[in-house]
This record gives sequence, C-alpha cells and structure tokens, in this order.
Amino acid sequence: MTWQALGALAVAVVAGCASGPKWPDAPLSVAAHSLPPFEIHEECAQLLPGDRFEFAFESSEPVHFNIHYHQGNAVLLPISRDRTRAEAGIFPVVLAQDYCAMWEAGPAGAAIDYRLRIRRAGAG
Repeated sequence: MTWQALGALAVAVVAGCASGPKWPDAPLSVAAHSLPPFEIHEECAQLLPGDRFEFAFESSEPVHFNIHYHQGNAVLLPISRDRTRAEAGIFPVVLAQDYCAMWEAGPAGAAIDYRLRIRRAGAG
C-alpha cells in the first residue's frame, strides 16, 4: 500500500468517526439488520442506576429477544421474550451494569429494524 493510499484510508477513518455522536450518546437506529438462522446480534452499553433504556424493534420473522447483564458466571435477563416479531418498552435501570439488548434468530433467520436510546438519570 502506498503512502497516498494510507493517507486516504486515515482520512476516511477520521471522517467516519467525525460523522456525529455514536451509541450510547445518541439514539441508535438500525434498519434491516440481517440475522442468519440461529445467529445472535446484540448491542451493549454501560448503564447506571436511574437511567432508562428505551427499546423498540420489528422483525421479519419471530426472534428471541432479551435485555441481559452478567453477574459472575450468571446471565440475568430482566426482560425476555420468545418468538416475537415486535417489542417496545422502557427498562428502568436499578443496578450499574453493562446491559445488552440481544436478538436470536430461529431457523428462518430474520431482518430486524431496531431503535435503542438511553435516557440518563437526571436528564430531561
């Protein structure tokens, strides 16, 4: 790779980073995320007591959906839905943890549209 090509790549990377705030500082909206059969996809963020984790999604096929966190060797699922095509809600955070929204496709796979947002404690 030439120095010119490396320079162009560096500019592209910096431009990509400068395109605006990224999750979890701004809502995360994703359209038509492809989920192959039996695969999972998750989006994670560190949340603090008093934060609210807003979530909404629609799926082309039924998926297993949860919001979870890890405590030692245990995986705790405060929200869990089986074989659903759509869910929306607000999860009020009580414990400081890294929380993940996770989707798992069934045998047909799925395409999911989702929106996630964190409302920080004390923020309007």
